[in-house]
Amino acid sequence: MGFFPLAGTPLTVGITLTCSFSFMLFGWDQGVFGGILNNDSFDTLFNHPNPTIQGQIVSTYHISCIIGAILSIYFSDKLGRRKSVVKSSGFVLIGGLVQATSFSLPQIIIGRIIAGLGIGQSTAVVPMWQAETSKPEHRGKLVALQMVLVIFGINMTKWLNLGMTYVYNSEVTWRFPIAMQCFWALITASLVPFMVESLRWLCFKDRHAEAQVVLARLAAKEVHHEDMLTELAIKMEKAHGKVGWRDAFSVGETQNLRRILLGAGTSVFQHMGGINVVAYYFPVILKESFGFSARMALILSAIDFITLCVWRSMITLAIDRFGRKPLMLMGSIVCGICFMFTAIGFALGTNPSFAMAVSFMFGYHLFYGFSFLSIPFLYPSEINSSRMRNLGNSVAMITNCVFVYVVVIMTGSSLEEIDLMFKIKYHKEKGVSYKEAARTAREETALSHRTVVM
Repeated sequence: MGFFPLAGTPLTVGITLTCSFSFMLFGWDQGVFGGILNNDSFDTLFNHPNPTIQGQIVSTYHISCIIGAILSIYFSDKLGRRKSVVKSSGFVLIGGLVQATSFSLPQIIIGRIIAGLGIGQSTAVVPMWQAETSKPEHRGKLVALQMVLVIFGINMTKWLNLGMTYVYNSEVTWRFPIAMQCFWALITASLVPFMVESLRWLCFKDRHAEAQVVLARLAAKEVHHEDMLTELAIKMEKAHGKVGWRDAFSVGETQNLRRILLGAGTSVFQHMGGINVVAYYFPVILKESFGFSARMALILSAIDFITLCVWRSMITLAIDRFGRKPLMLMGSIVCGICFMFTAIGFALGTNPSFAMAVSFMFGYHLFYGFSFLSIPFLYPSEINSSRMRNLGNSVAMITNCVFVYVVVIMTGSSLEEIDLMFKIKYHKEKGVSYKEAARTAREETALSHRTVVM
C-alpha cells in the first residue's frame, strides 16, 4: 500500500498533508470568484453580467458539487478512498482548464460544473479518509487542521486577486487565479499513491491481509504483533455487512436515521448562518453597498480572511478540549449577535455605522472559525456507525452543497437590497440536539445513540 513504506507518525503526517492540499483546493474554488466578479477584464469579456447572472455562475458550481457528493455514495465504497481522491482531483483539473480558457459564459459554466463534480466528491471522501486513518485523540485536531487549509486557500485567492488589480487590464488577471486550481489538484493526486488505504474500507471489502499491513503501518508495529491482530479482528467485525437504503431509515436500536440527520444538520446550520454571503460576496457588498473602491474592498476582504485563518487555527487546540457541542452553542449565540449589529450598521447608512458593520463582520468570522467552520466536516464521520459512515458522510456533504447553493443564489439575486437580519434567527437554534463526540472512538459515539428516542 503506497510506493514508499511510510509508517507511524510520518504516515499520519503524509495523509494529513494530502487531505489538507485537497481542502486547500476546496477553499481556492470557494474564494476565487469573489474577486473575479469585480474584475474589469472579466466583466467586459462576459458583457457585464448582472447580479442574477453572477449568482448563476457561482451557484452552478454548487449544483455540480451536490451531484458529486451523491456520486460519492456509490463510488467511495466501490473504488476506495485513495482512488476517489485521485478521481476527484482529475475532475477539478479538467474543469479548471476549461474555465481558464473560457471566452463565453456557457464555457465557463461548463468548467464550473466539471470542477464542482470533483469538489463534491472530495469533500465527502477526504474527511472520512482522514478520520478512518487517525487515532480518536488526534482526529478532531487533524480534521480541524484541514479546515485551516480551506481558509488558507480562500485567503490566497483574496491576495492573488488583489495583486492582479495592479496588472493593467489584462485577461491574465482572472485566468491565472482560476488556472491555479489545476496546480493544487495535481499536487493532491501526486501525493495519494504514497499513502495507505482506509483500514475500514479494506475490512469492508474483505481484503484482510492488506488491512493487517495498513494497521501495522499506522501503528508503526510488526504486522503479526498481537495488538495488531486483536484490533484488526475488531475492525473486521464492525465493518461486516452490506448497507442498504432501508438501513438508513432505521429508527430502532441503531438509530441510523437520527444519526444521519444530526450529521447533516450541522451543514444546514453552517451555511444558513451566512458564511457564504461573506466568503463569496464580501468584496461585492463592500463596493456596491458600503461604497468602498474595488481595490479597498479586496484589501478589506483579504484582511478579513487573514483574521479568520489565524483564529481558525486556534480551534485545533480547542476542538478536543471543549468538545463539539459547546463550541457550536457558543458560535451560534455570538455569530448571531455579530450579524445583528452588522445589519444595524448597514441599515443606518452612515460612514460610522458602515465601519461598525464591517467590524462586526470581522468578529463574525472570528467566532465562526471557532465553531461551525470545522465541526460539520468532522461530526458526520464520528456520529455514524462504521457500516453507515460512507452514506452518512455523503448525505451530510450533499446537504452542505445544497445549502451553499441556496444561500449563494439568494444573495446573488438580491445584492442591491440585501438585508442581513434574516440570518439572525438561524443562529439561536443551533446545537441543542447534538451528542458530544470529542475524544471518543467512533464506535463508542455510535453506541451512545442506541435506543434513544428522537
